Formats: sequence, structure tokens, C-alpha cells
Amino acid sequence: MNDRLMNVLFLCGRNSSLSIFGEAIMNRLGRGRFKGFSAGSDPGQEIDSLTLYQLERNNYDAQGLTVNDWREYAEEDAPAMDFIIRLSSAVPLEKQ
Repeated sequence: MNDRLMNVLFLCGRNSSLSIFGEAIMNRLGRGRFKGFSAGSDPGQEIDSLTLYQLERNNYDAQGLTVNDWREYAEEDAPAMDFIIRLSSAVPLEKQ
């Protein structure tokens, strides 16, 4: 059995909502086994306020969550990732 902490990076476009949810959920559910991180390919300026509201409303720890560029995790001194999960939002279907 591997007792090493596994790092999981959640990637999305703006890193303002979906990947933030992934990071927060992984940090809660994976406590002691997995550590969540998040980043975006075109990061926004801040985390979406509705995302923060939902996290806090559901008792997720939002402290320390920040918007990050994925390139930060490509740096030599960045934490090594064991898993990278790419997220994308659903596109609504047009009415027919």
C-alpha cells in the first residue's frame, strides 16, 4: 500500500469555478491521501463569487484557493502531479 500523498491538478479555462470546485472537493474527500490543485489555460482575475458562495454554504474550506495559470505547474520547482484532470463546461444545445 502506498501511503504517499498524491497530487491532483484540475484544469479548466478560467480557473474561476469548475477547477476550483475540483480542488476544494479533492482536498476534503481526499484528506490524507490526495491534495487538490487547480489552474486555468486562460486564468481570470478572481474566483467566481457564486463559486465561493456555494463552497462556503456547503462548508468547504475556501481559504487558500486562488486563480492560477497552468504554466505555474510546469515549472521545475512545482509540485509533481500524479493525476491531471481536464474539465470543461457543458455547452447548451440549441432549441430545435
